[in-house]
Amino acid sequence: MDLEAIIVGCKKQNREAQKMLYECFKKTLFQSCLNYSGNYEEAEDLLHDAFIEIVTSIDSYKCKGSFEGWMKRIVINKAITHFKSKPKTELIEKTPAIADEQLDNITYTNLLEDILNSIHELPDQYQMVFSLYELDNYSHKEIATMLSISESTSKSNLHRAKAILKLKLAEKNITKKVSNGI
Repeated sequence: MDLEAIIVGCKKQNREAQKMLYECFKKTLFQSCLNYSGNYEEAEDLLHDAFIEIVTSIDSYKCKGSFEGWMKRIVINKAITHFKSKPKTELIEKTPAIADEQLDNITYTNLLEDILNSIHELPDQYQMVFSLYELDNYSHKEIATMLSISESTSKSNLHRAKAILKLKLAEKNITKKVSNGI
């Protein structure tokens, strides 16, 4: 069954079509959920909530633009709603400095895993801004509107997120070198 037929089936509330839609897009959308959540379980909850909304609001999809993009927007909106409902935590104001020479000498192993783990360790607001800006290409103006913050706060949060990520990645790789006897 092609995507158009699956969408038509979902609009008719056909359970088999809904299952096929889920199977086709669960991996891609789960990765988006992971980008915006603090952990695997939270990402599963976001995916579940997003698919419920996708299935219940599929009539609003007018077959203009990418269907996957339409679904991803629902995932992002769910993540933002979840983020806004969390109790606010104190953001890190300053990040410790690390010598540039240390960074130049680091060799990266399992870089993608280290990056994703480090993103998930960021404070919630930094993680949200970083993911929206760097992973989904939203502008600071759009992020400010979505998160009800100023553009300068968005820029500042992104800058701090990058500084923290740089430090975390450096620390992880220094620790790996030490544990590997280098």
